[in-house]
Amino acid sequence: MTGGFLVFENRTIRRLEQMLDAALSGDFQERDYDETRLSRLETKWKRFLATSVLSEENLNREKENVKSLVTDISHQTKTPMTNIRLYASLLEELIGEEQGMNRQNEALLMAGELIRQTEKLEFLIQSLTKMSRLESNIVEVRPIRQEVTPLLSEVLQESIMKAEKKGVRLCQCYTGSAEACFDYKWTKEALGNVLDNAIKYSPQGSAVTLSVIQYEIYLAISVRDEGIGIREEEIPEIFGRFYRSEEVSQEEGVGIGLYLTREILRKENGYVKVKSQPGSGSEFLLYLHRGQ
Repeated sequence: MTGGFLVFENRTIRRLEQMLDAALSGDFQERDYDETRLSRLETKWKRFLATSVLSEENLNREKENVKSLVTDISHQTKTPMTNIRLYASLLEELIGEEQGMNRQNEALLMAGELIRQTEKLEFLIQSLTKMSRLESNIVEVRPIRQEVTPLLSEVLQESIMKAEKKGVRLCQCYTGSAEACFDYKWTKEALGNVLDNAIKYSPQGSAVTLSVIQYEIYLAISVRDEGIGIREEEIPEIFGRFYRSEEVSQEEGVGIGLYLTREILRKENGYVKVKSQPGSGSEFLLYLHRGQ
């Protein structure tokens, strides 16, 4: 009796292992297993694996649909948005050159607002496209070991005009040769989002400082500002999609930047933290894995 049960048990275990191996290798086919020859446990296992395989197929199909949709939206909106911005600029120029035009100043203001709103919509579409591509794994983040100083310098250089316009000083306190593992293009996007926020929410005459802190496993890029700060209860919320604090609702933005930063760093085996108090500025720390 005992021997017969052990034979049955061993056979069942082998069959369950075969089913699982087939599922892991992508070769599982429900029709390969006849329920009339399976035990109750084997039958349940078969149905579970069949459901899992179907779910994976549906997920892959959905990813392909999202990929196609995102690509189509990006392609279809690029030309119209470019044309709208071009014609709005031409309209503004023509209004400015018109002699003796009634309500000319008002017309110039409206043309300028049209350009501003077009740029805002274009930025929103680009951000949503990036977000969808990251979430759907349409694009891969490929971190490699490299120096961080060129990254800091380029992000800082691209932000100079915006900082000057706002009356904010940019300072880079690190020029060493420390290395970390990161994807240059996407980490530039992540750091740029944080620096953009630091400039946007800093008062005129203040400073934004970039520095580097080296740890054993991680290298942290620090972005410190002298802005309005963040309330403690808001800190867990600021990395969510489309989150906008009431204190900054009058500023330009769509609430995607910090979410993208978090997702990019997560895909690089890194993470982001923030230290802040209302009225005392904020420090965002982007942790990049140093690798071997």
